[in-house]
Amino acid sequence: MRIFLEQFDWAGLMSLFQRILGVLVCLTVHETCHGLAAYALGDPTAKRMRRLSFNPLHHIDWLGLASMVICGFGWAKPVPVDMRYFKKPKTGMAVTALAGPVSNMLLALLLILCASIIAGAAPANAVTVWLFDFLLGTAVLSVGLGLFNLVPIPPLDGSKVLFALLPERAYLTLMRYERYGMLVLLLLVWLDVGGSYLSGAIGAVCQWMIGLFF
Repeated sequence: MRIFLEQFDWAGLMSLFQRILGVLVCLTVHETCHGLAAYALGDPTAKRMRRLSFNPLHHIDWLGLASMVICGFGWAKPVPVDMRYFKKPKTGMAVTALAGPVSNMLLALLLILCASIIAGAAPANAVTVWLFDFLLGTAVLSVGLGLFNLVPIPPLDGSKVLFALLPERAYLTLMRYERYGMLVLLLLVWLDVGGSYLSGAIGAVCQWMIGLFF
């Protein structure tokens, strides 16, 4: 038992825990802000279904969580939205959709700010180093989740923003077939189409944000 404990990869385990915790934070903030935006625009659906919560258990799809931790691509349970409550349905859907990626960018800025405070004020020890790495790593995850969701392919948030610019008939037709977009999305991810561009964008945004505080 002692030999097992000595040889166990504790650093790898802590890194995995750090990544899982970061994914939970990013997905929870993203989905909660979708619900909050919809509620602010008059749709009580998310509130009735207890989705206006920062409790990860209300939002997490366990298969999607595992996929994001292992593959870097995953999903949470979609926040239910009933666009009939919106005064301007297409605009309401677009604003609700944008709330997710915008919240991820703001979260990333907050995490980097906290990391800069720790770097400048906290004494260097194992706890502060772990916390610093967690904050920066989660900030990168948050930026990645936000930018990925801006891709205009259903069911990602960017598609709802793009669809809002279309005529009513075309909008309703595309929304009806939205669920098939996931198959296209999975294929593109599997083939790594556009992956280098997305990685470059994530790196550029993260460098810009870090430059604001360091």
